[in-house]
Amino acid sequence: MTSDSSLPGSTKRFSDRVEDYVRYRPSYPAGVIDTLQRNAGLNPRTVVADIGSGTGLFTGQLLPHAARVFAVEPNEPMRAAAERRLAAEAGFTSINGRAEATSLAAGSVGLVTAAQAFHWFDPAACRREFARILRPRGAVALVWNERQTTTTPFLTAYETLLKRHAVGYDQVNHINVDPARLAAFYGPAGYATTEFPNEQRFDLTGLQGRLLSSSYAPKAGHPNHAPMMAGLAAIFARHAESGTVVLRYTTKLYLGRLS
Repeated sequence: MTSDSSLPGSTKRFSDRVEDYVRYRPSYPAGVIDTLQRNAGLNPRTVVADIGSGTGLFTGQLLPHAARVFAVEPNEPMRAAAERRLAAEAGFTSINGRAEATSLAAGSVGLVTAAQAFHWFDPAACRREFARILRPRGAVALVWNERQTTTTPFLTAYETLLKRHAVGYDQVNHINVDPARLAAFYGPAGYATTEFPNEQRFDLTGLQGRLLSSSYAPKAGHPNHAPMMAGLAAIFARHAESGTVVLRYTTKLYLGRLS
């Protein structure tokens, strides 16, 4: 997560959800790293800027395959969580910065990544910044775990619950990330799209934590919180098999070079 000036307070949206975010958000399929190695030149000499790095979920997956990863994140609690997890890892550098102003040196990185974050950025301003910090022929990889919403009865019920109780769900659910916005961002050189299956299996406690890690989930004390959590428990009871339910995702990787 990180900033878009059109979304007031967006850099702080996850400040009170850090522990749930660390424990319950999905990682990214190994195929994402494989694709970056094949098509974006990711190798043990590569310097990467992971923008909107949050608690370091994707940063941690990049570190074994790169020389250095600059984890750029404006939200202090999320940045601190990444530092606690990754400070001992060779090549990890935590940066207090935004997508639009990373503070990194010009031409200093060979790959820019943004996992579950680009929809928070100012696209024109971050494009200028990415072009500034990238070396010639450097690539930009945008990654999302997109939760499937209708492929199972449980996922359909879960989506209905969010639309009923979540605050601003439609506004922040990967806002404006569509082919037109991506085409404008990457420019005439275009981009390639690759998809991967991904999933998480949860008991009820885990499912509750996963929901509460989302910025749109009302916290305790909000009038929507209790009915949302009661509805979640009912959905779980109705759909669980052997004490668990499965959240399924389509992980999408957009990869290109800024022209």
